[in-house]
Amino acid sequence: MSEPKKKNEFLYFAMRNGKLKVGAVIVFIFVLIAIFGPKFARYPLNEFVAGGPNPPSADFYMGTTAYGQDVYAQFVYGLGTTFIVGIIGGGLATLLGMLVGFVGGYKGGWVDEVLNIITNIILVIPTFALLLIMVAYLKLRGVLIESIFIGLTSWPWAARAIRAQTFSLANREFVDLAKLSGMKTMKILFREIAPNMMSYLFMTFILQFGGAILTAATLDFIGLGPTQGVSLGLMMNWATNGSALLLGYWWWFVPPGIAITAVVGALYIMNVGLDEVFNPKLREM
Repeated sequence: MSEPKKKNEFLYFAMRNGKLKVGAVIVFIFVLIAIFGPKFARYPLNEFVAGGPNPPSADFYMGTTAYGQDVYAQFVYGLGTTFIVGIIGGGLATLLGMLVGFVGGYKGGWVDEVLNIITNIILVIPTFALLLIMVAYLKLRGVLIESIFIGLTSWPWAARAIRAQTFSLANREFVDLAKLSGMKTMKILFREIAPNMMSYLFMTFILQFGGAILTAATLDFIGLGPTQGVSLGLMMNWATNGSALLLGYWWWFVPPGIAITAVVGALYIMNVGLDEVFNPKLREM
């Protein structure tokens, strides 16, 4: 099948898939809020602009915290931080998974065995506990450090899945022809094998993206997130410390909770939709 025909076929089934469209629209809306929301913030981030908690009003779009900070400013800037963590952490985990899976599945032999041992060791280590230990011992923590830690501990399952796919493609005729032509290993991996796995790699990234957001939100919520800046998880941590639930300050903790749930849920819905689009057996005719 020619490349243009493949693209047209993908677009046809993608436009007909309700799960993919719903998930993409939800994510797109939150991306727009993260990009343009700060432009509409009336007050600086974390500045004390009121005497105490205030419900949403014309003066404060999403109310103020127990300390008089603007919740709207925290939300829009925190949403941007959440997406940054997802992109960096999920992207790094996907990249590491690709490298390990490609090399192990293509080379085989002792190289594959060594990489499998490393992958299995990372898999059996309680990664969240490791994250807690590493993050807890850092006095100054930023979004970048948190994202890198998440990426370095989230790649094994992706590596195993990509390795299996690579192993099945390594014995195909087009790969054999590339070997006979003298093409180097890395070129074969990224010019011959990777393009035939783009749909699978993209779906892997979406799952890693959502997983990184959830992991970061959990770390932030228990107080081990960035020491500077703001995120949706940190908002929930601050709301908990300020007894927002007990005192009825719902506008402080409900927006970040809904945003995290909606974004991660939409990403997983998108992944299911993409699976139906890419897999002919699951397509809705």
